[in-house]
Amino acid sequence: MAEITAALVKELRERTGEGMMDCKKALTKAGGDIEKAIDDMRASGAIKAAKKAGNVAAEGAVAIKDDGKAAVLLEVNSQTDFLALQDDFKAFVAAGVDKAFADKLTTVEPLIEAMEPARIELVGKTGENVNIRRLVRVEGDVVGSYLHGNKIGVAVVLKGGDVELAKDIAMHVAASNPEFLLPSEVSAEAIEREKGVFLSLNEEKIKGKPANIVENMVAGRIKKFLAEASLVEQAFVKNPELTVGALAQKAGAEIVSFTYFKVGEGIEKPVDNFADEVAAQVAAASKQ
Repeated sequence: MAEITAALVKELRERTGEGMMDCKKALTKAGGDIEKAIDDMRASGAIKAAKKAGNVAAEGAVAIKDDGKAAVLLEVNSQTDFLALQDDFKAFVAAGVDKAFADKLTTVEPLIEAMEPARIELVGKTGENVNIRRLVRVEGDVVGSYLHGNKIGVAVVLKGGDVELAKDIAMHVAASNPEFLLPSEVSAEAIEREKGVFLSLNEEKIKGKPANIVENMVAGRIKKFLAEASLVEQAFVKNPELTVGALAQKAGAEIVSFTYFKVGEGIEKPVDNFADEVAAQVAAASKQ
């Protein structure tokens, strides 16, 4: 029998979302075999941390389906990354993105309604809250996409060029996550905010300098900020000597739009302090 270490208990807890004591019991019963412990917990219905619909589902997966002219990006959330890696969940997500693409859905509500029976069945089977969160459909002359694992998905629409170029740009977006497509799209508020941050951080450096010098320093920082924030001005990840805009132009293409999805983006996750939970469990046990 393998030793039931704290690290092993922690790993099982992270993979299942269950409490420390339940994980320790499962590992003891499984002789320290973590995979057997997981199988036993699933078989007995013990993985139940997410039965309530009100529980936060901030893990999950992004899925994409495209045909070179249109693409659908879909995010489906679960409470634990453990479930997101299971076949039942993957099948649910795949069915959802297939239906959304086939029905040419542009909003998520019809998909939620259509998939509700399957969602309820999945929740009942796994004990986790599952939510279809968001969906976007894009169309254009040329559409390419990139999926990074099951966590980040990007679709890019081009005018001109080809699908491979669109895929390359989508991969770049996944890596750099630009805020804007063009420098002209950056809001005046964002520029003023960046200017304020720069002046605050460089207060000592600019003290006593002539106004025109300070103005030039600020202008240089804003130029750099616009390049960092807008896709067309960023250095292409595969060839930093080219900007993404120059890459597209070289291929006779224009970037029309990009859509970026990251699992759990914008969802407020509960703070989970393992050390505090251990202390609470020990305190409770000492009173028994």
